[in-house]
Amino acid sequence: MRLNSLPPALLLTCALLAGPLRAQQIDETYNQKIKEYTTDPRFLPASVLNLPDDPTVPSPRKHFGQIVGTPGIIHRTPEIYGYYQKLAQTSPNLSMQQVGTTEEGRPINLVVIANAESQKRLEHYKKQLALLADPRKAGSQDVEQILGDTKLVYYLNGGLHSPEMGSPEMLMELAYRLVTSQTPEIKTIRDNIIVLINPISEPDGWDKQVDWYYRYTKARKEYDDGFPRTPPFWGKYVYHDNNRDGLQISQALTKAIYRIFYDWHPTASLDLHESVPLLYISTGTGPYNETIDPITIAEWQTMANHDMTALAAQGIPGVFTWAFYDGWYPGYALWISNNHNAAGRFYETFGNAGANTYLRDLADQKYAGDLVTSKEWYRPDPATEKVYWSYRNNINYMQAGVLASLSYGATNSRMLLKNFYQKGLNNIRKGTEGKPRAFVIPKNQRDPAMAAYLVNQLRAQAIEVHKAETGKNQGDYVVLLNQPYRNLAVSLLTKQNYPREAKFPPYDDIAWTLGYLYGVEVKAQDSLTYAPAELKLLSDDVKYAGVLDGAGAQYILNYKAQNTVLPALFWLKAQSKTAQAVVLDTKSKTAGLTDTLAAGAVVFKGLSADQAKKMANQFGLDLKATNANPKGVGAPLRQHEVSLPRVAIYHSWYYTQDEGWARYTFEQRGIPYTSIHKDHLKAGDLRKKFDVILIPRLVGSAANFIHEIDRKYGPLPYTKTAEFPAHGFPDATSDMTGGPGFEGLQQLKQFVEAGGVLVTLDNSSAIIAETGIARALEPYNATAAGLFHPGSVVQVKARMPDNPVLYGYPETFSIFRGNGPLLQTRKYNRDMMLLQYGTKPLKDEEEYKGEIMGMPDKKPVKAPETKTPPKEPPYVLSGMVRNEQTIIGHGGIFNVPVGAGRVIAFTFDPLHRYLNHHDAPLLWNVLINWNHLDTPAGPAAVTELGNGAEKAKSGGGQ
Repeated sequence: MRLNSLPPALLLTCALLAGPLRAQQIDETYNQKIKEYTTDPRFLPASVLNLPDDPTVPSPRKHFGQIVGTPGIIHRTPEIYGYYQKLAQTSPNLSMQQVGTTEEGRPINLVVIANAESQKRLEHYKKQLALLADPRKAGSQDVEQILGDTKLVYYLNGGLHSPEMGSPEMLMELAYRLVTSQTPEIKTIRDNIIVLINPISEPDGWDKQVDWYYRYTKARKEYDDGFPRTPPFWGKYVYHDNNRDGLQISQALTKAIYRIFYDWHPTASLDLHESVPLLYISTGTGPYNETIDPITIAEWQTMANHDMTALAAQGIPGVFTWAFYDGWYPGYALWISNNHNAAGRFYETFGNAGANTYLRDLADQKYAGDLVTSKEWYRPDPATEKVYWSYRNNINYMQAGVLASLSYGATNSRMLLKNFYQKGLNNIRKGTEGKPRAFVIPKNQRDPAMAAYLVNQLRAQAIEVHKAETGKNQGDYVVLLNQPYRNLAVSLLTKQNYPREAKFPPYDDIAWTLGYLYGVEVKAQDSLTYAPAELKLLSDDVKYAGVLDGAGAQYILNYKAQNTVLPALFWLKAQSKTAQAVVLDTKSKTAGLTDTLAAGAVVFKGLSADQAKKMANQFGLDLKATNANPKGVGAPLRQHEVSLPRVAIYHSWYYTQDEGWARYTFEQRGIPYTSIHKDHLKAGDLRKKFDVILIPRLVGSAANFIHEIDRKYGPLPYTKTAEFPAHGFPDATSDMTGGPGFEGLQQLKQFVEAGGVLVTLDNSSAIIAETGIARALEPYNATAAGLFHPGSVVQVKARMPDNPVLYGYPETFSIFRGNGPLLQTRKYNRDMMLLQYGTKPLKDEEEYKGEIMGMPDKKPVKAPETKTPPKEPPYVLSGMVRNEQTIIGHGGIFNVPVGAGRVIAFTFDPLHRYLNHHDAPLLWNVLINWNHLDTPAGPAAVTELGNGAEKAKSGGGQ
């Protein structure tokens, strides 16, 4: 489309926005190509035209031979970084530095754009921003003087989600424009602020996606043809959830973003995503996070409306705000800014997962209940039901929006910096004058190693933590709230109160209380009970070193579902061939020791005192040394020796999200496993190779599990080749299509029948029930009408507390559960239900007290007069569940015998995003006791602990 085809009013707007051009040569070839690749004049904002033709700094066209947005052309990470290196070599206005390394060894680079004078003073500006970030550091300095000598930093984050392929390309063109253009708008940005660009925040996934595009999707003629638009893996572990890692800080890309924030303290950030048509500018429907400063919420609105106005002035349709996400969950990458008193924002631009042009149908797309094509207060100029959308359209929209955002930052930098400082002051004031005044993490914990982990996670969020060095509470950790990130501490350590009456469903999890998720007791204090002299600010991470007490050749662990016990068992096996670990299956006492041990206690034998001390220290386990054998309390002692299993983790080729989290968790814990997929199922002989197969959460139905990607697209190799070097990792196959089929399903069933243990998590349990492998389980969702259970912390109760799966847990405790399946057994199989939701029984399990016909002597039982029954504990501990009565009493974990083996079916995910560490030992218990999962323990148990203790006879293990 030619510029002279635009309406006269828009031509005038273009001229005003573009500014005086006579002083600088324009790349007319670039201009013409932009117009050629843009499918409609309405999709061509004036602000993206008139790229300079700089004589010394190469444009993308001169460097690559084509403009950004050329159909069919996308660049890999080394090419993109290579272009920025060329800009850094030829322009004084740009520099680049490495800020991280991915799990696969690719660099994560940060680009810094500012005028030449600012480039020389970057370290100075960093120090100034650090003063504003923590008002206490400013001391008696004049804040106005600091503000007058500080540059606002605006951070742009691109390429987070791999198939959202516009931003890594667009940002190259934007960078060239920012370093070369002499228009008043661009000079204002370059002179007034510092622009940080993370060009590809997920380089591993980007290169896989580019390979996928060239290998498969570039040749596709229709967008909605069912063919997968993205490879099975992005990062080594994490797929789309790489934007849900802000609380865990587990992945390399997240660590890099935190490093950028703490180094630069950007006052505003903008994440560049793609999904909805045609451009969504974040504010959110609400409810907004309870702990966010009102200043930030106002900034969201102000900046979104500014951008919408700037884009409306250029006549581009389909731009909207409000109706996409809520603004509640603090774990996104953009919330690194919001959580730390800056303003975090994001765009969603319409994209085609590549550089193709497609006719896209928008007729059925709804957000906040409205069609995306409807005219609303938040969308004054909607798109038509069908749009012919190109790669260049995407780049035009995104770049125009970013330029508007940067212009706002450049012309309002002092106000934004002052707001940034004020939010820190507000936090300190609330922590000083409000309640609570502090949080205390007591030294006495069920799992002290997890308490140390909590402290370190708080410190990773830049939350200050003190330790009581003296006094009666010596060893406690204390979070004083008179600090700049007080609100974040409150958010992480208190319950979430998601409003039950919220009009629209939440965008993600609604609870994240870390004390619950980690199984750590945290106490709020309205009046501080520690003297300042008792407390010392932590300057390094902490580690709990377990204590070894007593003397003797046996070492007893009082098991309380500590997360490190299973890793310790694998470590011990690698250290010593003669060492043994025996689990006590009944309550017991040991001569010379004061504690009564609950079922699940572990006795270690055959290791030296040095090995025991090293194990206690390395894994944070408190051990008691003794020569006495435990004795049963109230019953004969039952016990069994641990035989560690050979574990496989299964992944499909159509969904790897939660399998990646499972692999990551196993590796972090030091638990060995083998990754398997459909080819391994079809190959058979599973029982000869594995003792336990874990199927993490999968989406879809049994049909999805059995058939995976449709065979009509095959063969579809995912292999590393010279042409596609990023593929084939972390797993490979010659053909992704077809799934395990009925043959593989039969092999999985035979594995269980032959004595294997199949563990299924969340929706995978419904899938395995549906396939008939666990026929005793039946779906219950149809009769749970109205149940809405977004990710919340809820109360559960042990129905079979003597079962090894529940060792280490009290009768009632908390777990994290989202909108998972509801499964049930017939009443005669209820002993298969190990754990239930809530504390009340199901209606069909309540005792019948009425008359029984045919039994004349059985007359209705008159209920005795009693006092008001005790109030049932709440089901929801943090978050919100609607119609919770429909889930109370239903099964959380089932133990279903199948032949000589069994299925352990979780209806929640104990490995959710490496967050709910308190729940994970329920799975570790299955692995520790995999061949001893009867209720109560079966006859294969060892009944005496001595040098000749037998192994349980129900299977091998490695």
